[in-house]
Amino acid sequence: MTTGGRVVAVSRHEEYSFSKPNRASITLLPGLGVEGDVHAGRTIRHQFRMTYEPDLPNLRQVHLMHEELFDELALKGYRVSAGQLGENVTTRGVDLLGLPTGSLLHLGDGAVLEMTGLRNPCAKINDFRDGLLGEMFAIDPVSGDFTFRSGVMAVVRRGGTVRPGDPVEVELPAPPHHPLERV
Repeated sequence: MTTGGRVVAVSRHEEYSFSKPNRASITLLPGLGVEGDVHAGRTIRHQFRMTYEPDLPNLRQVHLMHEELFDELALKGYRVSAGQLGENVTTRGVDLLGLPTGSLLHLGDGAVLEMTGLRNPCAKINDFRDGLLGEMFAIDPVSGDFTFRSGVMAVVRRGGTVRPGDPVEVELPAPPHHPLERV
């Protein structure tokens, strides 16, 4: 296990809304997500996808973003802070986008999240900040591969309480490792 990262902020919202207010803590529920959050549930809770895939398992129980992205965006004139892009957990010091599928994040008082994939950014990001959607994509200069930069999605494997300042420990799955893909 590797350590070094930390939780910067935690957020949840009871209703569908683009942004989520920061909280003093959140409670993660195994197999469901963030207690009291509109996206918690065993089956898909994403508003658009519920209309045509309502019975699929919810692989998007918890949305995480790295605060370093906000630093990059600020250099381009975009002011974004924790919770504003709809994430539940904002981290610093963890290469969330570089983790392989199945990685485990240990946070808080024993909570464990399993990384399921990349968040697919939606056009509502431009409603929040005009032009921001274009910053949520990246092309690898060497391979030419296209990827999303708007955070990662996870499921709750072990519940617990998570607060700002909590350490984040990463446990990689057994090889071979597979990169995160859109979920």
